[in-house]
Amino acid sequence: MKTKIHDLREIGSHFQICGDFVSGIAYGPGHINDTFAVTYNQAGTLVRYIHQRINHLIFKNVPALMENIHRVTNHLRSKFAALNCQHLSRRALTLVLTKDGKSYHVDGEGNYWRTYLFIEKAHTYDIIQNEQQAFQAARVLGQFQRYLADLPAPRLHETIPNFHNTPARFAALEEAINRDKFNRAESAREEIELSFRFKSIVGRLIDLQRQGKLPERVTHNDTKLNNFMLDEETGEGMCLVDLDTVMPGLSLYDFGDLVRTAANSGAEDERDLSKVSFLMPVFEVLVRGYLSEVKELLVHGELDHLPFSGQLITCEIGIRFLTDFLDGDVYYKVHREGHNLDRCRTQYKLVVEMERLKPEMQKVVKRYTS
Repeated sequence: MKTKIHDLREIGSHFQICGDFVSGIAYGPGHINDTFAVTYNQAGTLVRYIHQRINHLIFKNVPALMENIHRVTNHLRSKFAALNCQHLSRRALTLVLTKDGKSYHVDGEGNYWRTYLFIEKAHTYDIIQNEQQAFQAARVLGQFQRYLADLPAPRLHETIPNFHNTPARFAALEEAINRDKFNRAESAREEIELSFRFKSIVGRLIDLQRQGKLPERVTHNDTKLNNFMLDEETGEGMCLVDLDTVMPGLSLYDFGDLVRTAANSGAEDERDLSKVSFLMPVFEVLVRGYLSEVKELLVHGELDHLPFSGQLITCEIGIRFLTDFLDGDVYYKVHREGHNLDRCRTQYKLVVEMERLKPEMQKVVKRYTS
C-alpha cells in the first residue's frame, strides 16, 4: 500500500516553523497514520520536524485527541523541567502549533495534520537487541505513568472508546467469523479454534476493574516496543511516541503490550513461527525496569496481574489482527497477502507460551515485589 503524495511544503507553511523548506520523505512503518520527516534550513542549519496526517477515519474526534496530546505533553514537560532535566525536548514530544495557535491543521481535502519537533540521535526498535533496551523501555513506561498520575482534571477524552475492551474485541471477531465477507474463515480455521480456547480469559481485567480492584489511570494504550525512543549513543530511554491513544485505561494494558513486543524473539509479522518464542530473561528485565519507577504507585491487583497482562494483551492484539484479516484488511496497513493472519499467528504462539510459563513469570514478579 503506497502512501499518498502530499504537498509537505504547503502543509508546513501553516505551522510555526522558521526557515526554508528543503525536503520531506515518508518516515517510519506506522500501521495507522502517515508520517513524514521534513527538513528546513534555518539560517544555515538544517533542522528536522515530523509532519503526521492523522487517520480521521479511525480517530473520529481529532480535536479531542489533540487536546489530550497537548495536555499530556505539557504536563510531562513540566515534570522534567522541575527536575532540571537536560535535553528537555527529547524527554517528551513537543507539539509545534499552527500559526493561529492550534495544535492541528486541516488541509483543503479535510485531512488533519500535526507537527512535532524531530527527536534527533534516538531510535526505536521493532525487535529487542539486548536486555538493557528492555530495561530502558520499561523504565520510560513506568516514568510515563508515574508522572501522569497527577494530571489535573478534567478526565482525558477516550480517543477510541472500548479500545482495550477485550470482550468487545472478541465479540467483533465472532461477528467477522459469521459474516466471512471475503471467504477467508477456512484459511484461518486453526486460529479461529484457538481464539475460542482463549475466550475464557478475555474479560478478566475488566471484571477486576468493575470490582474496584484495578484503578483507572492515564495510560498510553499502545506501548509496543517501537514506540519507545532510546538514545543512539548511551542507550538511555528518552520518551514514548505515538500518543494518539493516550487516555483513561489500566496500567496493565501498557505493561502487557510492552511484554508482548519486547519479550518476543521474532518480528510481529514473522512467517516462520520457529523464530517466535517468549523470552523469559527479557520479561524479568521488563519487570525490574518498570517497577523501578512505579512499585510504590501500583496497588496489589496491578502487581499480581503483571504476568497475566502480557498474555491478555497479546491475545487481544491477535484477535484484532484476525478480525481485520477476516474483514478484508480495513484497519491495519498490510503489505502482502495474508499479512494480518501472519501477525495473528505470531501473537497466538506467544499466548500459548505465556500460558505454559505462567508459574515462572509469577515467581519473577514475586521476586521484585516481596
